[in-house]
Amino acid sequence: MAIVVAIIRIAVMSTYSVVEAKNRLPALIDKAIEGEQVVITRHGKPVAEIRPTRRYDLQAARTAHEWLKARRDARPAVSITSVELLRQLYEDE
Repeated sequence: MAIVVAIIRIAVMSTYSVVEAKNRLPALIDKAIEGEQVVITRHGKPVAEIRPTRRYDLQAARTAHEWLKARRDARPAVSITSVELLRQLYEDE
C-alpha cells in the first residue's frame, strides 16, 4: 500500500524553478487548490513546496474542545497557589 501511495504522490507533483514559479504563481496556486503538490527548486534543488492545505473538521474540533473543557472542569481544585508552593519548598531546605 505504501508503494501505491508513493507512486500516486509522484504522479501529482510538479517541479518549477524559482523564476518559473515567480512568473506562474497564480497558476501554481490553482494547481495546489486542485490537489497537486508543486515543488520549487533553486539550482535544481528543492527549496519550497506549494500544496493544498488540510481541511479541518470544525465539528470534530468543537467536540475535542468540549471534551478537554469537561476534563479540566472535572479536576479537583488546587488549594494552594504557585507562590505558596514555592515558599513551602524553600522553607523545607
